Amino acid sequence: MDRPPRRRELVYYVAVSLDGFIAAPDGSADAFPVEGDHMELVVGEYTDALPGHVQRALGVRADLSRFDTVVMGWGTYTPALAVGIDSPYPHLRQYVVGSPGRRTGADVTLVQDAVALVRALKAEEGGSDVYLAGGGELAGSLLEEVDRLVLKVNPLLLGDGVPLFGRRGPRTTHLEVLDRRAFASGVTVVEARPRR
Repeated sequence: MDRPPRRRELVYYVAVSLDGFIAAPDGSADAFPVEGDHMELVVGEYTDALPGHVQRALGVRADLSRFDTVVMGWGTYTPALAVGIDSPYPHLRQYVVGSPGRRTGADVTLVQDAVALVRALKAEEGGSDVYLAGGGELAGSLLEEVDRLVLKVNPLLLGDGVPLFGRRGPRTTHLEVLDRRAFASGVTVVEARPRR
């Protein structure tokens, strides 16, 4: 008997501080450690989520087994643009949610309706999951569409910055923890699914 095709999921995979921020107030993520034993998971299991220039620097190559598409907000995309990278994830289909008329690379599709985009992507048959790269406001607007969270919880406090789900409001969302891995670096990777 044939099994139904696997349903594509929207996966919010992101580093977060203990106080719930994914970036500093200026949008930078420099405070998050890029060394330590947790990097084996980042490079080995989540290669698809590494930008192209990072893959080249590390000598690794994405196989698209985890993700084949990335969705990001304008604030997540602009740091790459600022350093001359207009296609940060050339190995993935790239969508940026932003206002019309903004300049993107030829390989990047600018969209305005994030919910409609994600629903269309999730309805596609076959393929890997969809990587929600951030930012917090976009993740907050897509909370009802997020199927799984993979949070790299870092042992630091930022005090202020970009919240994990932006300013989405005081909605309580219960999660089912699927996996939790603690590393000597102090990073804990938590995989969870919203209970709906």
